[in-house]
Amino acid sequence: MQDTQIKEMVARTYAGIAEQSREANAASCCGVGGCSTVDYTIFAQDYSAQKGYVQEADLGLGCGIPTEFAQIREGDTVIDLGSGAGNDCFVARAITGPAGKVIGIDMTPAMIDKARMHADTLGFNNVEFRLGDIEALPVAANRADVVISNCVLNLVPNKRQAFAEMFRVLKPGGHFSVSDIVLRGDLPEALRNDAEMYAGCVSGAIQESDYLALLSAVGFADVSVQRARVVDLPDDILSAYLTSDEIAAMRLGGTGIVSVTVYGKKPIDASVCSPSSGCC
Repeated sequence: MQDTQIKEMVARTYAGIAEQSREANAASCCGVGGCSTVDYTIFAQDYSAQKGYVQEADLGLGCGIPTEFAQIREGDTVIDLGSGAGNDCFVARAITGPAGKVIGIDMTPAMIDKARMHADTLGFNNVEFRLGDIEALPVAANRADVVISNCVLNLVPNKRQAFAEMFRVLKPGGHFSVSDIVLRGDLPEALRNDAEMYAGCVSGAIQESDYLALLSAVGFADVSVQRARVVDLPDDILSAYLTSDEIAAMRLGGTGIVSVTVYGKKPIDASVCSPSSGCC
């Protein structure tokens, strides 16, 4: 698919998910657009113990808890890429406190509407949600102390451009902590090529080593994996794409789908436009 087709497909999928609860996503195989083999909550982590957690904003679409590792401080400005219904933004807000600011950005109007509704209901006046593309963020340069994201960047077709935009909007000395899905070894082609699995956060993933290398290439320093968790797709999902022999070979061959939380910082002496950052 072309990049525009991928974005349209992802937007349609998540617009449908926005109309469902987390329970509906987890319990029904026939959610958006007919019967689906993808359980969109399969990668999700338990947020219930997190300060600031808003259950209604948690659709179970993440693959980590980036705020746990993001070193957010009181008064920080935090940008959440792919903010969905606002789950990570509300947790980040509880850490930044009233002196801080949280900006959520999402490409799906239905998600923005849902997040804004939650913020209005809760009376949060320092959380803002903006409709926008991660490859062209609607944010000025050098705006954020911290950038977070949860299982979204792997869906972006041009990851290098997305990472360059992260670099652009961070203040010199600022940092990111993003949870995402990466690969170790080659994912079977049948699984990789399926559009539905792409929207379900698998086939859009790239090799872990390539992911880290792209972050360094746009200018980030101290790029490192803060947490890694192997995600085992159940056989009943894999069997829609692979034979039993192919499933066994995949598991024995060291091929893995991994949830990682990755950290990096923008050097304190970085200019607004550094070489290969994509912002010049």
